[in-house]
Amino acid sequence: MYIDGVFSGGGIKGLAMAGAYQAIEKKGLRFARIAGTSAGSIIAAFIAAGYTSDEIIDLLEEANLKDFMDERISFFPLRFLKWISIYWRLGLYKGQKLENWIAEKLKAKGISTFGDLPTGSLKVIASDLTNGKIVVLPDDLPEYGLVPENFSVARAVRMSSSLPYFFEPVKLTSRLGNCVIVDGGVLSNFPIWLFTAELFPKRPVLGIRLTPNEQERPKNKITNAIELYGALFETMKDAHDARHISSKHERNIVFLPVDHILTTEFNLTEEKKLALIELGRSETEHFLQTWAY
Repeated sequence: MYIDGVFSGGGIKGLAMAGAYQAIEKKGLRFARIAGTSAGSIIAAFIAAGYTSDEIIDLLEEANLKDFMDERISFFPLRFLKWISIYWRLGLYKGQKLENWIAEKLKAKGISTFGDLPTGSLKVIASDLTNGKIVVLPDDLPEYGLVPENFSVARAVRMSSSLPYFFEPVKLTSRLGNCVIVDGGVLSNFPIWLFTAELFPKRPVLGIRLTPNEQERPKNKITNAIELYGALFETMKDAHDARHISSKHERNIVFLPVDHILTTEFNLTEEKKLALIELGRSETEHFLQTWAY
């Protein structure tokens, strides 16, 4: 049976979504269209390219996640370099190794640009800070004077995964000028509205979200400036999407409680990686036992 799917952002916690996909595949469900933000865009791109869940898990297990933390070479002391990277480069890490890895894995399945995928099968969310708007890739590329069919899928995923201050933003050169593009989660971390807003949905929509549901979500603790920033960013990520999640939509969403893992914890042990994958698989299996699609 074919369904549409939406995968949320969540940084390294996205490993749980590979386990969720394993349970979805085992149930005999296949995605006709799939959308994702940040980590969710990586999983979504691999699924759209034709990877099975077992293959995706193998890719993630083989990857040395710390390799994606590609700092710029400098003769300055490390602490000074980090300040320079954030102030001038707008991020600690370049993000190029992440993009190269995604491009390599997609090419192994014959996918380089959106033109290599069935039309409309993959949608990726990014945030255009220059123009202050959500960007749906590849749909919105013509507004920038770019041809969707010629645009790199790996670059789109890299744009969607540019966690502010962690990875350097992507500077998109277009007829609108140089636009600073960052993580889609800044404006829409769970873009279920892409499919649920349709008047006549063709297929059931299943969402995988890396948070507890609203009733189980812990309150933000705010006692200092750092906690204030964290709460501000979390609220900014989730408030927009929360308006689109009614009780009707909630019954079509798998909530994966992975708040015990930091979004940028790229030094996860193998045991933690496997535990996240297993959590995603078991929670989704449990959900699908009663999902009335």
